Amino acid sequence: MSNHLILFFLLLLILILCGPTNGRFTSLFQSSSDLVSDGGVQQVHHSPYLALNRLSAADSSCDQTYGFLPCTTSVIGNLFLILVYGYLMFLAATYLSNGSELLLEILGPGIVGGLFLPILGALPDAMLILVSGLSGTTATAQSQVAVGMGLLAGSTVMLLTIIWGSCVIVGKCDLVDSKALDAQDTKGFSLTESGVSTDIWTCYGARIMVISVIPFLVVQIPQALNSTSGRHLAILIGLIISLLLLVSYCVYQVLQPWIQRRKFAYVKHKHVVFGLLKYLRKHALGRLFMDDGSPNRDVIDKLFSAIDTDKDGNISKTELRALIVGIEFEEIIDLDHDDAVDKIMIDFDTSHNEVIDKEEFFQGIKRWLSKLKQRLPSSGDPGPQTERFLNDFHQEIKREKDLLDVGEQSDEVVEGVENSKWTSIKAVLLLVLGTIIAAAFADPLVDAVDNFSDATSIPVFFISFIALPLATNSSEAVTAIIFASRDKRETASLTFSELYGAATMNNLLCLAVFLALVYVRDLTWEFSAEVVVILIVCIVMGALASFRTHFPLWTSILAILLYPFSLALVYVLDYVLGWS
Repeated sequence: MSNHLILFFLLLLILILCGPTNGRFTSLFQSSSDLVSDGGVQQVHHSPYLALNRLSAADSSCDQTYGFLPCTTSVIGNLFLILVYGYLMFLAATYLSNGSELLLEILGPGIVGGLFLPILGALPDAMLILVSGLSGTTATAQSQVAVGMGLLAGSTVMLLTIIWGSCVIVGKCDLVDSKALDAQDTKGFSLTESGVSTDIWTCYGARIMVISVIPFLVVQIPQALNSTSGRHLAILIGLIISLLLLVSYCVYQVLQPWIQRRKFAYVKHKHVVFGLLKYLRKHALGRLFMDDGSPNRDVIDKLFSAIDTDKDGNISKTELRALIVGIEFEEIIDLDHDDAVDKIMIDFDTSHNEVIDKEEFFQGIKRWLSKLKQRLPSSGDPGPQTERFLNDFHQEIKREKDLLDVGEQSDEVVEGVENSKWTSIKAVLLLVLGTIIAAAFADPLVDAVDNFSDATSIPVFFISFIALPLATNSSEAVTAIIFASRDKRETASLTFSELYGAATMNNLLCLAVFLALVYVRDLTWEFSAEVVVILIVCIVMGALASFRTHFPLWTSILAILLYPFSLALVYVLDYVLGWS
């Protein structure tokens, strides 16, 4: 951090010492008719080395941001400023990311991981979008707001194409039965047998991202209907929907650790009941099902009597624990005997008196046998097929546990963090510093991009689409790729979940800021092509991960190719077909 601070203040000092500049470049290719003055007499020089070619907007001027930061109308000068300001925005994103991780280490997920981290991660992008449409007249805002749309589209597309595909490539492992084997990479670059796999939460994240494109669809409705009168209203409706979805997403993120624990606990519960049913099937003195498919009451009552060792008509926790000791639960889930006893008690003890009587035992077994029977073919005889479907039930539980595997995640406060007080202070300082840098240099970066566009005649959208995401998302990209390179399913799940989460925040928070600018400043909507590109990339990449948890290497090629396709599509729609 100290090295970054030294570099930051050094760059700031250089910027302050620089004044407004105009640039001229000596051309290496000059016609013989070029004139150079020698104090009043014009002389014709045939040398190709003495001509001056000014690479800037002719006779244009620029205004210093805050009255002291440099500005320029030359190509090289603005390119330099974009690099410097871009690096400063990269520092801001890095500080925000590091501060968030430290805060997460101390306080754990929940509100911090679900609410603050996603918002802080999107903060640099949101600030750049905000300042792109705030300053100057309406005409200036109309021109500069294209920087915001370019950044919004570029960030989302880069996350879901270049970075997504790179994570598949660097994190690839051998795929066996649609599951990546941790740290095992013997298939090389096989397009179908090498890749990554994730847990079910990544699927949920992809589905949420697809839902987050609804505001984009809303603002496109007038374009689809070829209506200009309804565009302002559509922008307002899209803004309201994006804000509502943003609040819903943050609430979901806050509750997600709790949801994960509940689902994982249910899988454990199903495994306990499976073990009990398997034990009963093995030790039954007759068939568990009657000929008509109903539970065999006599056999279940005999099993109850065998478990009720003290013959008091109830199964106590002690008796239940003695039964469970003989059932091996450790095969699938790390579950101790007391936990298994508690889960069976919850399921069978409907009277909540800490014991299971004969009727409660029968009704509990009946409920689970009924669920098992639903898996049998309608014409099948339950008796002979019970063992086979118990095994199928067993395999289903294993798959569910595998998909719900969330590693060591917890919403509990992390205990024992060394120097927690200093860590808290450091986290807050990083967050404050990152926020200040992002707020201070967003405006001059937008101005530099706009001036560079004027000097080169390159559309501002393409500059911001390609260049700005490199500044605001590079820290996130490096982190994602490093995580993915660990070749583990757990880290792959975390990586891709974060990529989809970042794209969701772009589609909600950053879009909300953009739509608010367009609506409040009454700007003209000229971004239909860009919206179409965002929709295509989000829907394709979201659909790809919504119903599968493994991604062979060929999916990385598809993802990466979507990036140049997006650029080409915007060019065709905007500059060939004339969309607006």
